[in-house]
Amino acid sequence: MRVIDLKKPVAITAWSCVGGKKEKEGPLAAGFDMLSSDDYFGQQSWEKAETAMQKYSLRSLIEKRKLNARDIDIALGGDLCNQITSTGFAYRDYMIPFGGMYGACSTMSLTMATAACLVSGGVVNNAVVGASSHFCTAERQFRTPLDYGGKRTPTAQWTVTGAANVFLEREGKGPFITKVCFGRIVDLGITDANNMGAAMAPAAVATLTEYFIHSGKRPREYDAVYTGDLGLVGSRLLKQMMEKEGFPLENHIDCGMVIFDNEKQNVPAGASGCGCSGCVLAADILPRMAAGHLKKILFMATGALLSTTTTMQKESIPSVAHLVEIVADKEDL
Repeated sequence: MRVIDLKKPVAITAWSCVGGKKEKEGPLAAGFDMLSSDDYFGQQSWEKAETAMQKYSLRSLIEKRKLNARDIDIALGGDLCNQITSTGFAYRDYMIPFGGMYGACSTMSLTMATAACLVSGGVVNNAVVGASSHFCTAERQFRTPLDYGGKRTPTAQWTVTGAANVFLEREGKGPFITKVCFGRIVDLGITDANNMGAAMAPAAVATLTEYFIHSGKRPREYDAVYTGDLGLVGSRLLKQMMEKEGFPLENHIDCGMVIFDNEKQNVPAGASGCGCSGCVLAADILPRMAAGHLKKILFMATGALLSTTTTMQKESIPSVAHLVEIVADKEDL
């Protein structure tokens, strides 16, 4: 694991996000480009609904940036469905070079970090990156079908129904990605598939600690340190563990704790899913940076790399976290 200091900062020139019914009722609703009261999004299955969300988000991004699909050099994206089919089906109607990526709930920062390296290095001039998740597809795949009516544990998180995309370019007014840090897989033996926060927190600690050591930065130098979807349990563990590492996080914000009103919307442990960090980034973080309310942040999505098969085989849950540094203006470098 090492910090990659991009020789040429990469501009984030457009962003978009789409959400479902619960997101529409949440505190960040005003920042979404489109919200639907129908979690089927007019489709016949939840998996097709997730593909529809991605298409809406991509279309919105293209319109905002006044692009044609042929102007896009590459697209990187992923989701939680088997073989990331929601993303693949979303892009099959576009003539855009496509790279599917799976990092579980870390996918948004994984695609951003990878694309930023490609753009900064001159391999491509621009890139679309994104991620999505859907509560119903995730529950069916990773836990129990909704029709089963199983009771949720206090540590369980609510998967965000949402899709987000950002457009990266070599030139632009920003905000800018300036550094990236790809995380390593960490596994401390957590086996409870309903406690993702506890499984992912150690990976977040590993990436943050390595980043601060090798970059020479300190948490207080940032307006905020955003994590993806550790939720209530994982966020508490992160702060405790980072304190022991000598890097107290007084400015930590978890996307899984801000996309919903945890008490009013009955999500006591917070939110999760690929779409969680992506939608918070597009609906709240980047608009605040563009408006000058945030100058410099760390954005790190976290992912639990399990499957239903590994869970049934009594495997533990390995996790990973990838990080990008984002500044509002080059003067803040």
